[in-house]
Amino acid sequence: MIQDKYVIRQQNESIVLKTIIENRTISRAEIANQVGLNKASVSSIVNDLLDKQIILETGIGSSGNSGGRKPISLEFNPASGMTLALDIGYNYVNYALAYLDGTFFIQEKLETSITKHNCIPHIIEIVNNLIQKMPKTHHGIIGMTIAIHGIVDHNHIVFTPSYNLDQLDLYLQLTNYFEFPIFLENEANLTALGEFTFFQSIDNIISISIHSGIGAGIIQNKKLLHGAHSQAGEMGHTILYPNGKLCSCGNHGCLEKYASNRAIYESFSQHFGLEKANSDNIVDAISNNDHYTTELLNAKTKELAVGINNLALLYDTQLIIVNSSIFLKLPQFLEPLKSALNSKFTREIDIIISESGDNATLYGGVALSVASFLNIESVQFAKIR
Repeated sequence: MIQDKYVIRQQNESIVLKTIIENRTISRAEIANQVGLNKASVSSIVNDLLDKQIILETGIGSSGNSGGRKPISLEFNPASGMTLALDIGYNYVNYALAYLDGTFFIQEKLETSITKHNCIPHIIEIVNNLIQKMPKTHHGIIGMTIAIHGIVDHNHIVFTPSYNLDQLDLYLQLTNYFEFPIFLENEANLTALGEFTFFQSIDNIISISIHSGIGAGIIQNKKLLHGAHSQAGEMGHTILYPNGKLCSCGNHGCLEKYASNRAIYESFSQHFGLEKANSDNIVDAISNNDHYTTELLNAKTKELAVGINNLALLYDTQLIIVNSSIFLKLPQFLEPLKSALNSKFTREIDIIISESGDNATLYGGVALSVASFLNIESVQFAKIR
């Protein structure tokens, strides 16, 4: 069933396992009916999954009106392995050790400046500490996903506007150090994947990450879009103001130079003469009915709406999820954002604030590692939550 330690390969096994996960509890006979395999094939696959502790027999169901032997219920076993997820920001590392269903065993955040010189030592120290604390499981660590705030193409960092990790072969150095599979992915892509896998039961989602920059992860028909050069969703580098501020990408007037959290903090700091600002400073100012801060957020919300309008029309999504510490702490600004979307084409699109906040990216990291390990594309644990 498992050709190596980390990947369940055979297609029918993957179909059966996905069916078990998305039904929460199901019998062998019910699996056969749902997937169209004969009972003998399902029974053989189930026995292999049981041997590897990927699933468990959890009880005996009802025999129904026809009588006969009562069916044995099957469930996915999330405690059969652990996964690691790290979100590497320019000034922090957010990380988690989690079970295979996205349940965090440990989740912590380290506030520190990240550069090409200290990134790998930080990762190694964090991972080694997590390994020492992890519980014993049948498969151990099945993979680690690292979120990068920039463009990542097939585990290669192409562009990082807020730090210089594009000068570092992070994937090669980490794979030489750790035995388990390692995945590098764009932060916004992982945020969308985390929302899709663990929190939303729909097929088309755009998750917009607003931090130091602005990125969008796009799930279309249950699949994460990357594009030919892994640049799909780089909405922060769409042009808002021609001939505007110079951006590190080479363009002038990019959206993220105006409407990102970092842009808001810079304007706030300059106005109040602060060295550095964060979302808590913004919240305090709004709580004190500060006129400047209210006008600042209203203006930035309207600029953000331009980018969201363009993205919504390009991808015709069902749901847009805004992931931003400012919106999470000040949800009242979601209504001005919605009001600024005046097109008839955006009226049917629901817009919400991500409730998982900074951890949405970590959930996406877990989802990516687990999908690779189980060889299941587009599994949705959200369907059983």
